[in-house]
Amino acid sequence: MLTDNIEKEVVAFVNTDGGEIHIGVKNNGEILGIQNPDEVQLKLKDRLINNIRPSILGLFDIDLNVENNKPIVIIRLAAGIETPYYIKQKGRSEAGCFIRIGTSAQPMPEEMIKKLMAKRQPLVLINNPSRHQDLTFNQLKIFYEGRGIILNSQFAKTLDFLTPDGKYNQLAYLFADENNMSVRVAKWWGTDKIDLRENEEYGYCSIVKAMQKVIDKFDIENVTLAQKVGIGQRQEKKYVDSKSLREIIINAFVHNDYASGDTPIFEIFADRFEITTYGSLVEGLSKEEFFTGVSKPRSREIMRIFKDLEYVEHLGSGIPYIITKYGKEIVSFMPSVVRFNIPFYDIVKKNNGKSRVEKQESRVENEKSRVEKQESRVENEKSRVENKDKILILMQEQPKITAKEIAQKLNLSLKAIEKQIKTLKTNNTICRIGANKGGYWKVIDK
Repeated sequence: MLTDNIEKEVVAFVNTDGGEIHIGVKNNGEILGIQNPDEVQLKLKDRLINNIRPSILGLFDIDLNVENNKPIVIIRLAAGIETPYYIKQKGRSEAGCFIRIGTSAQPMPEEMIKKLMAKRQPLVLINNPSRHQDLTFNQLKIFYEGRGIILNSQFAKTLDFLTPDGKYNQLAYLFADENNMSVRVAKWWGTDKIDLRENEEYGYCSIVKAMQKVIDKFDIENVTLAQKVGIGQRQEKKYVDSKSLREIIINAFVHNDYASGDTPIFEIFADRFEITTYGSLVEGLSKEEFFTGVSKPRSREIMRIFKDLEYVEHLGSGIPYIITKYGKEIVSFMPSVVRFNIPFYDIVKKNNGKSRVEKQESRVENEKSRVEKQESRVENEKSRVENKDKILILMQEQPKITAKEIAQKLNLSLKAIEKQIKTLKTNNTICRIGANKGGYWKVIDK
């Protein structure tokens, strides 16, 4: 039987020096064996592939041995180089990262996680080859040309896009014209994640182009509203400060931990914008230093490109400006992410005495009502068609049946049946042969 904490033990081994895990053997060495060893091996493989990040494919082997005539499964693990590895469901935190100390798996201290992350991104992005080598960089060249810089034939080397053996690396993959980096903007109807209004894709291209598309999207979403503040006077404001919003979006792309395989998250709510960047604070940078504008990039290579394109500068004035506008409370620091929660101005929230949130919620209810009415119309139409067919069947089986008898058999009102019969006559689907009394129905075969 597989234990619930097998991922924990595996993570601890790959984060340390590797090792072996024997399934079907007690801690005291007693051989118990396992049932359905083939099924156990398949389940193990699926769990290790799906539940641990970064991927540990290539770091483990699963073998079947027989000891004392009892089958056991052995997981052989090598030490990983993309530490810290973690349990996907728990995240890159003390709850999800483990190391091997003696004979037990222990939570990895947060400081150790930060130090490993600080070393990991440059190692992964610069030294690891891209999964694709047929990369093109036309989008990036256009952005450089827009700043008056022409990328020559040596640009890949200049921008650190090559591994030590001359292959395109994962940094190059981020800036290539095509990649698998999904960047989404989600728009919600209300103030929580219940009713999704839009879910637009801006990725799968150079992250510079993806970032510009996100900036353009938020420029559209950050609309201007106005209110009267006196006789003949109006006060106009956008939902949030435009400069702060732009700085936060750029910060999310520049400082995101791409080594984790994740991209920034952009969300629009009825009362705020939320932007989430993967990766905790860079090792050696305190929260106070962050708020005062001390600049310490997660990847100098990524920072260099965005600086070339004049999206960022090293003076670090962006964060202090944002804090003067909104205060420190809009920033949340978590073990795996940093989130900016940018509230809309009060003038935006109050529009003609009714909050925007209430309007959004009203729109949601109206949309739900519209859908319900549409579904009701569909059901009514379906029922009408079914009743028409039932009437025709009754008339074929009992040509002399009366409208009253049909109503009784179908449990419908006489008025509804007479209306259906009138429609069937008009459409030449049926006709009456003879008088109302003594006559009969004829169903016309079309």
